[in-house]
Amino acid sequence: MDDQACPRCKTTKYRNPSLKLMVNVCGHTLCESCVDLLFLKGSGSCPECLAPLRRNNFRVQLFEDPMVEKEVDIRKRILRDYNKKEDDFASPQEYNDYLEEIETIVYNLCNNIDVIGTNKRIEQYKKENREFIQRNKTRMGREEFELEEVLELEKAQDECRKQELLALETEQKKKKAREKEALIDELMFSGKDASEIVNEFAEKVEKLREEEKQVPPHKPSKQFSTGIKFGRSADHQFLPVPKLEEGPLYVHEGPILFVEGPNSPTVFEIENKGFMTHIRSENIIERAGGYRSLIACQRALQDAMQGLFYGTET
Repeated sequence: MDDQACPRCKTTKYRNPSLKLMVNVCGHTLCESCVDLLFLKGSGSCPECLAPLRRNNFRVQLFEDPMVEKEVDIRKRILRDYNKKEDDFASPQEYNDYLEEIETIVYNLCNNIDVIGTNKRIEQYKKENREFIQRNKTRMGREEFELEEVLELEKAQDECRKQELLALETEQKKKKAREKEALIDELMFSGKDASEIVNEFAEKVEKLREEEKQVPPHKPSKQFSTGIKFGRSADHQFLPVPKLEEGPLYVHEGPILFVEGPNSPTVFEIENKGFMTHIRSENIIERAGGYRSLIACQRALQDAMQGLFYGTET
């Protein structure tokens, strides 16, 4: 990332570590200072491609390659309207064709191929599928809101859990300090034997360690972390998963060969009667993959001799 530079003022990340590169819909980058200077009135043209741009459409560049930034922006913009789900199609093939159409549109806009025709195609699609687009936007907005609720609840639970662990750790530290002070006071002012006092303290420390291991269990959450059916179980109705009946176990049966010719040599004959003399033996990699030159030679002989005597009866 250090070799990134503004194409206008030539400032690099190496010279100015705080350099902030920004990108617009055309995919060309400018530093924040050049954006403020060139688009002082709110709009202007790109210094490289002369495309008309607006100041509020600039955003901070996240990826090193500007083309990736351009594709991400185009893909987000296209998917706002091309938001159909697989359930909206009659067959998987129609859904695959729909996805293929989206990729074609994104590719054309990223590489400036038939931009005018592609934009007309998008507008035509928006007119023909206005109801679908609006319905899916509403559905996606509701799902995002529910997911945001789940994330907020999980965040609050995690924060509560951290506070509980922190309070427990603080209490344990205070308890250790009190035990240590009590030990020092007892050693200084008690008339007991020092070794007996130390042994008693060691037993208390051991009990304290056992208490530290007994961390209170985490309160189980009643919601899914993915947000599905969270707090609105009545809103989501899923079909039951069909139970598939298992069929009988597979039993291999050897193939039945109908020979219209002499019987092919057996494996023993192939090995001992010179059939393998001019056949290349398999290497280690082929052997690991299951290939055997002996079997290949046998199959070739079977194919050659199977229909040798085949003919019409006279």
